[in-house]
Parts: sequence; structure tokens; C-alpha cells
Amino acid sequence: MAVNLSQNLANHNRFDPGFHFFLVPLILILWVASMVFLVRHPGWEPVWGLLLVTALAVTAVKGRANAIKVQDRVIRLEQRLRLAALLPESLRSQIVRLSEGQLIALRFASDEEVPALAHRALLENLSRGDIKKSIRDWQPDFWRV
Repeated sequence: MAVNLSQNLANHNRFDPGFHFFLVPLILILWVASMVFLVRHPGWEPVWGLLLVTALAVTAVKGRANAIKVQDRVIRLEQRLRLAALLPESLRSQIVRLSEGQLIALRFASDEEVPALAHRALLENLSRGDIKKSIRDWQPDFWRV
């Protein structure tokens, strides 16, 4: 698989083809088909089929959500360590004031612009999107879930 080396705000969202283009459409089709079958042929078997497909959908969504949450926790820790090394002494004690979203957005900024951007995020309470829009030297992250 070819890797896009020029990542930026416009193209940094990641799609997992197996999840987004196979599993999710398949589960949706199965769920609709199970509903149609239940309406046309009422009974316990179609109810169990619908419950099974619903359980599969919940499992898929929860599995992806849990993986993303773990990823966000790792990014938060990584960025706190990075900021502790890059920020001036006067700002290091303020790292804990940065929200999870702010820390996650800062991971795309270069080491050179992180101190100023983190300071701005603290002063202006910038959102994740505002931080990403302010990044001039975008650092790609191809390891995301």
C-alpha cells in the first residue's frame, strides 16, 4: 500500500478500508435484511437474527471506539512528555490545563512551533480544529487507528 507523504489538515482523516468500506456496509445490509425478514416472517428466529446482527454492529462500533480511545490516551501521554521537553520552564506547569483535544491536535505541529501554539491554546482556549488550522509545518501521523 502506498503511503501519502504529504499529510495536511485537508487529508489527515484516516479511513480503514476493511472497517469503513467492508464491515460497516455489510453490517448495515445485514441489519436491513434482518428487519425486512422479521416484518415479512414474524417469529422468534427472525428476532434472534436481528439481535445477532445488532450485537455484531455494537461489537464492531465498540471495538473501534475503544481502540481510538486507547490511541487518544497514548497520544495525550506522548504529547505531555513532548511538551515537558519543548516548553520553557514557565509554561511546563500549565501542560495539565490543556484538554485532551488540544493535546491530540498539537501532535501534528512541528517541534519548532509547538511552544508558541501550546501557549496560544492555553491563552485563547483554542479548539482542536483551531489548533490544526494554525499549524504551518504539518507533521504527518500515519500510525493512527
